[in-house]
Amino acid sequence: MQDPTPGRGGARAPEESRGAAGPAAGGEASWLRGLVEVVRASFQLSVAPAEPPLVVVMVVERYLAEAQPPAALQYWYDVTLADGASQERCYLAPHLNGLVQRALLRAGTSLRITRCSYLYDEKRLNYGFLRLEGLELVRGAAGPAAPLPRCRPRPLRGKKHYLPLWNNEDPYGDTWVADKARAQVDVDVSKLTSLGQLEMTWRGRVHFHPLLVRILHKSRLRYYGKPEKKMDMPYQAYFEVADGSGMMSMVLWNSLCPEWYNSMKVGTVVLLEQYAIKTSYPFKTQPTPGDSQMKRFATIEISLNDRDPPTKISIIPEEMVKPEWGLPEVKYRFITRSELDDLPNNHSCDVIGLVTFVGRAERARKREHGEDFWLYRWAHAIDGTSDQPFVLELFATSQPDVFERIHPMTYLVCTQMRVVRDLSENLSSKIYLTTSNESQIFITGCHKGQPYTKDTKVKNFIQWTKTQNEAEQMKKTVIGGYYPFPRPPNNFLKYCKNNKVESVLKAIGEMEKEIEDLHYKERKRIAVQGIISAIRYISCSNAAEGASGVELVEKDTSQSLGGSAASKDDCVHTGKNTKLQNKQVKSFLQPHCTPKEHHQHQDLQSKKSSVKRKIPRGSNTDAEQGSASVTPVSSHRYLTRSAARKLHLCEFQQEEFVQDKTGQAVSDSLPCCTDQEGMSDIPETEETGITCDTWQSDLWAQVKDKLMKYLHHSTVFPESIPRKFDLEHKDLLMQQYNLYASVYQQKETRTDKNITEFKSASGLGYYEVTVLGVNHDVAIDVAFLPLFCPEDPHLFQLEDPENDTLLSCMSCISACQQKATGNERLHDMLPLSNEVVKAAMDLDGKHVVCILDVCHLGDDNIEVFLSKIYKTVEPGGLDPV
Repeated sequence: MQDPTPGRGGARAPEESRGAAGPAAGGEASWLRGLVEVVRASFQLSVAPAEPPLVVVMVVERYLAEAQPPAALQYWYDVTLADGASQERCYLAPHLNGLVQRALLRAGTSLRITRCSYLYDEKRLNYGFLRLEGLELVRGAAGPAAPLPRCRPRPLRGKKHYLPLWNNEDPYGDTWVADKARAQVDVDVSKLTSLGQLEMTWRGRVHFHPLLVRILHKSRLRYYGKPEKKMDMPYQAYFEVADGSGMMSMVLWNSLCPEWYNSMKVGTVVLLEQYAIKTSYPFKTQPTPGDSQMKRFATIEISLNDRDPPTKISIIPEEMVKPEWGLPEVKYRFITRSELDDLPNNHSCDVIGLVTFVGRAERARKREHGEDFWLYRWAHAIDGTSDQPFVLELFATSQPDVFERIHPMTYLVCTQMRVVRDLSENLSSKIYLTTSNESQIFITGCHKGQPYTKDTKVKNFIQWTKTQNEAEQMKKTVIGGYYPFPRPPNNFLKYCKNNKVESVLKAIGEMEKEIEDLHYKERKRIAVQGIISAIRYISCSNAAEGASGVELVEKDTSQSLGGSAASKDDCVHTGKNTKLQNKQVKSFLQPHCTPKEHHQHQDLQSKKSSVKRKIPRGSNTDAEQGSASVTPVSSHRYLTRSAARKLHLCEFQQEEFVQDKTGQAVSDSLPCCTDQEGMSDIPETEETGITCDTWQSDLWAQVKDKLMKYLHHSTVFPESIPRKFDLEHKDLLMQQYNLYASVYQQKETRTDKNITEFKSASGLGYYEVTVLGVNHDVAIDVAFLPLFCPEDPHLFQLEDPENDTLLSCMSCISACQQKATGNERLHDMLPLSNEVVKAAMDLDGKHVVCILDVCHLGDDNIEVFLSKIYKTVEPGGLDPV
């Protein structure tokens, strides 16, 4: 796939210097419509507009491509543009697909069309459309917008429906019926058959008596479309249904999915007529029934399709369900957090908890080099039975309205979760729960009428919440940011075993290609072999951290070696301050489940003083969706190993003298990070103001000027930093940590608050770690972000000193630093402790394997964090550091 960067794909992205005035002044004529006529009239059906005005991207939509050669792209994109007078739906030329896949071209983007053509569909009469072949993306410009038509048409090139932009599991578009109207149905019990009777008599029959069943489990949607297959609605969904005789699988196929999937909920009673019976697919997943005594008919399944024969489905309202029908109730397997540690791996359970942390939405590629992704996020929830939270890995469950609105301080219910634990390490802190194919998630606003509200453990949880103080729980809430869980295993061989890619180890020189191939919000782990050669601490807290923002400025790259285009891109600031509707806070734990639901509100006044974040002169304040690249400036000098010894760095760092609020000298030691030797004999002078916050090896000093390639990926972006949750601005925070929407969302009012103004929930800085290639010819700068939240010590798992000495020391000093700062006592601790320097020296010149967490944040902002270090004992052998 061709990369849409300047000079490579016809797409340019300069800074806007000609103003942000919208085109089509006065709205009298449409430039877009005029362009279509000009292109159609040209003899080549292609033009390059001389002075194209700004247009705005209103919608970006994805759909399955038509049959193509094996190497062709699997998906195409339609882009709806607006010029203030009209809108035009255009087909994006495939060589520009990377603009969408990397979220450079998205809803709300302003652009200029530099080249386009007109493409006729030879199989349809008088039908054609505009094809975009060259674009100039304009950053920081505000263009015109217009309301969208209520009914979205079918895709421009043949297919009958659009897909969601970032995954395939969610319903998307007007084709999907939100809720089927309940019809009055007379159930004639004498004509019904049972699942047990079907299992015994189905062979040799074509027509079957009606079935009356209750839905006990529901799977996520499965999309199985392929370019070479001609099928309009290639969808499938599994349900487990039951009557008095037992439980059986039911499959909803193709065009029935958009019509019925959203209406067929767990607990729904359905009357089925004109269905088919088929042999069960042997490899599908099986949910764990709440009633272990219920008989399962596993050899056959009910098939519902729009043909052969066309199935008739009727939903029976719950108030019309009669006890004499003998339909089983939905039962659950709820557990408490105190019970989790004793459960085996892969155990199925249901949980309820108060959310204290929600991570950002991320994506994982289903198959290496493929275009399909899983969408997921992490969350923590507490239930009062343990000081440990439930750690939840939540994959999209075909409930986008719920998935996108999970936020701290909501009641979260997750069903059919699976226990994941490392049996060999036997550490309860590494236990987490992950969704299964049949999981459903519910948040506050969705609970009314759900069958689980009758469960005893759910009732106990509700009683516990009534005893909790809202303000105290709010102090512990965090949203978004980099979340390094689950941690890589302590043994590298186990890491290799768990990794399913073609090649576990990547060369540092291949990192550029790996990064170029990343899609928006794609996260992956990459293992590289190298030598730890330099460590630099960068403070994010020159100003008081207690303010409502973090002081962030552009990175000083004057001392960077071998600066490449990639490193320059990392420091580009784009867009305007994100603004969203500033509403009064809704009542405690009452978010919307869907836009259609309404709840009572209770106005809460914020008691926090409004503090503007300080932006040093020369920094760029623009940020869009938190993707602007910002890095703190830190004056520093390198210390070689010999220089560190001469300065007695170990003794110098044991104790720092600062003044508290009363002006008295305060001495704070770091028992977890320092030794017991005395103070340094270095005299106190003005020079001690430039403390030694950087270490480098002797090898690095010799080779750093002779490198063939030096990659800089140590930038920490605002989106990488976990933030304290603010209930008043929950809509802004949820938008920040969800994916970009397919359709441009206009708000009547927007807040001026920027993501960087929300208080950081982690430490006061981070480390830049330089990894030198084993052949001493390439190097890469990566970041290590120590994560520690004093209000919730269980939020981030610290490194085990026995398994990763260097990273655990860097995490430890940062935790101590933040604890001291939280007590308003110590603000400028020397970050490179004796143990950090000693651990770095122990690795001096040694080959190690570094596990890097890489994530594409959009706008070509790439997050690269060091997650684990394994050292090599001998050729072919690896041990954790």
